[in-house]
Amino acid sequence: MAQDRTARAGDLTRRALLGAAASLCAGMAVAELRPVARPAAPSAAPATRPSVSPRLRREIADMVRAAGLEGRAGIALADARTGTLLDAHAASDPIPPASVMKALTALYALEHLDPGSRFATRLLAIGPVEGGILRGDLVLAGGGDPTLTTDHLADLAAALRQAGITGMSGRFLTWGGALPHARLIDDGQPPHVAYNPGVSGLNLNFNRIFFEWAQRGDGTYRTVLDARGDRHRPAVSVATISVEPRSLPVYTYEDRGGIDAWTVARGQLGEAGSRWLPVRDPERYAGEAFRALAEAQGVALPAPARAEASPDGEEIARHESAPLVEIAREMLLYSTNLTAEVLGLAASRARGLDPAGPRESAAAMARWLMRRTGAQMRLLDHSGLSADSRIAPIEMAIALASPGVMDLLRPILREHPLTDANGERIPMPPALVRAKTGTLNFVSTLAGYARTTPGADLAFAIFVGDPERRAAAAAASDEEIPPGSRDFNARARRLQQMLLQRWGVIGPDGS
Repeated sequence: MAQDRTARAGDLTRRALLGAAASLCAGMAVAELRPVARPAAPSAAPATRPSVSPRLRREIADMVRAAGLEGRAGIALADARTGTLLDAHAASDPIPPASVMKALTALYALEHLDPGSRFATRLLAIGPVEGGILRGDLVLAGGGDPTLTTDHLADLAAALRQAGITGMSGRFLTWGGALPHARLIDDGQPPHVAYNPGVSGLNLNFNRIFFEWAQRGDGTYRTVLDARGDRHRPAVSVATISVEPRSLPVYTYEDRGGIDAWTVARGQLGEAGSRWLPVRDPERYAGEAFRALAEAQGVALPAPARAEASPDGEEIARHESAPLVEIAREMLLYSTNLTAEVLGLAASRARGLDPAGPRESAAAMARWLMRRTGAQMRLLDHSGLSADSRIAPIEMAIALASPGVMDLLRPILREHPLTDANGERIPMPPALVRAKTGTLNFVSTLAGYARTTPGADLAFAIFVGDPERRAAAAAASDEEIPPGSRDFNARARRLQQMLLQRWGVIGPDGS
């Protein structure tokens, strides 16, 4: 019954938005809204409800043209309380949502998982302890925590020693089966970007390994790969790296029997530096780091092996994450892709589904969003990293303006300051904005909520993208930021600012 009620509520919101869209666009060539590619829903917008003035619509079209983004910008603005569409410009054109997707993932997680729930990482003993020796297996069992760090593992290693265990006769196992394993989020990214790591039920340091280098006096390089934390730096063998005498490509990657084998171009290193690289086998990475930390405590463990089934043993120690709602808030603040994939996968599992990986889970999330809000979209992951995901701005507005969504999302969305042409924060802005940004090369998106000076609550989606130029840049180079992308995204962000400041005059009656 609850599911039926939310489905009906989403349908009403869709009718209100699409019905208002039809009235906005009648005879208005300057504010084109292409029809949604499905049967038109009847208008449910109140007949007396005013829409934004034609003058404002012309101004918005002029802003898009002045920014040099005509044909690449889609905009939808709705009353967040009623779902009535107030303005639209090319709002039916699907665009890669980038990290704006994370707002929808947060909604998915918060409606299927207890906001106060925590992810637990446990140490389990399978067998008795005799004279300080565990006569059986030790298991590092992940619960999906996307925020687990090396220092958290160090605390577990200390707890192992405090429990009186100094050695073992069995195996040291890792288990990440709480969530499906994926070697990366999106196969369309350069191999070395740290924001595209593997995903598992046992994660560490956002599944990134720390690479540090320094040039010796003879011109060769000292390189280090470790599981860097604030207090600990355990060495691991899950990855190797060699410096090669070349200038390009900057990095190469090869999977050598489960080992991440990297090379880096000597011509790109300089005298010294550091960066994070992605990890493809998070369970092995966490296991190797824990083994080194346990050894530092005087506890000798064998090399880690993977547990094939969910373990059942005596709990020696555990680490619990922050509450889910805080993890979701930090995900939206720092835009962590791993966190988004974990939350999406965990929500799908909580629904009784068994997705093979992020893509299947994202498709399930899209189907749920259609039932919950009426919004239709094509999702290939939970983080927005894939440039092949597509959301039209009107669909994002439909989702954000659906009943109950603003109450869940607005408190955890980041404040988005309004700035002047020089990028300086406006002391008394015309609107208070909480939103999620999204950035890919030649894609800049923003969606969220604005409380205007007269007191209106608005839901908006401003999507700017040039997928063709993005694809061409990716084919021509492995640069993380290709030429022209910064300028394109800067113009998009300025357009977003201009629109939000113009909308700040809208009152509760939509005028």
